[in-house]
Amino acid sequence: MERIDFHPLTIADKEVVQHFVHDTECRNCDLNFVNLLSWRFLYDTEVAVHNGWLVFRFKANGHRAYLAPVGTGNYISDVRQGICTQTARRCQWSCIVRELLNDAEADGEPFLLLGATEESLSLLNRAMPGFFYATCDRAYTDYIYKRETLETLSGKQLQPKRNHANRFFRSYPDAIFRPLEQRDVPACLSLMKQWSATHNDDKDRHTHESEFRSAETVIRHWDKLDALGGVMEVKGRIVAFTYGAPINYDTFDVCIEKADTSYEGIYAAINREFVRTLPERFVLINREEDLGIEGLRRAKTSYHPYLLLHKYTVMAKHPMKKG
Repeated sequence: MERIDFHPLTIADKEVVQHFVHDTECRNCDLNFVNLLSWRFLYDTEVAVHNGWLVFRFKANGHRAYLAPVGTGNYISDVRQGICTQTARRCQWSCIVRELLNDAEADGEPFLLLGATEESLSLLNRAMPGFFYATCDRAYTDYIYKRETLETLSGKQLQPKRNHANRFFRSYPDAIFRPLEQRDVPACLSLMKQWSATHNDDKDRHTHESEFRSAETVIRHWDKLDALGGVMEVKGRIVAFTYGAPINYDTFDVCIEKADTSYEGIYAAINREFVRTLPERFVLINREEDLGIEGLRRAKTSYHPYLLLHKYTVMAKHPMKKG
């Protein structure tokens, strides 16, 4: 069997990745190309298009891992040949998953698939019943919100957020929200370093360093990516910035949001103003995981998510049998 021809992910892969993901119901932040590219340094991410599937291979804590395949394989041609829809889809999933299993086995690696949504898990189990087991870590659940919720902050539940945003603009009437531009790179990186200095627990230091490197990759290549972002200025000084990128046709992923917290209400303000500027086709906003950080979980929960997108770690119950 021909090996999957993986290659290191580069910015040249942007169009093909976005093409595969755009028309799907995938809303997992792991499939946002900006995330894939900017965290490549940490995961050694590789990509391939194989028999009609988009597949990823990477390293996680020193272990070989994969993402759930994206696409249909030869599903459409199978349907045209008279194979029923459900059978065709199950067969295609079975084929690509077995090829991923073979790829791991060929290199002497155990099979590990990360970030599988419940839909992917269902397809895996239908394709190869009883072959896998899965666990879910709440720390890696994506928080997804209705766009209308975040851009209006309306209703009693969100009144505290609305009050915070309005108080910020009352306190700083000269505050201006505008799109993030290439010229803002030095100020944004400086603000991020300032933010990290105020969150300098030793246990978080490496996380902050990695986050800074990821953000630096994005905003230094700003003009080459389809990212959208914004900055909040007070008296000409950038006091907050944010950016994100599309996942699929209707879901936008907010990758980062950093602010000088000495400005009361700044986070509620930039969150609301940024969502208001996004193209109307984005009706859902993914604000990613809480990573098990208690304060971050409280903050994300306080915006009352529309959907908690749980993601699973999948392993084989037993190794593939040869022949």
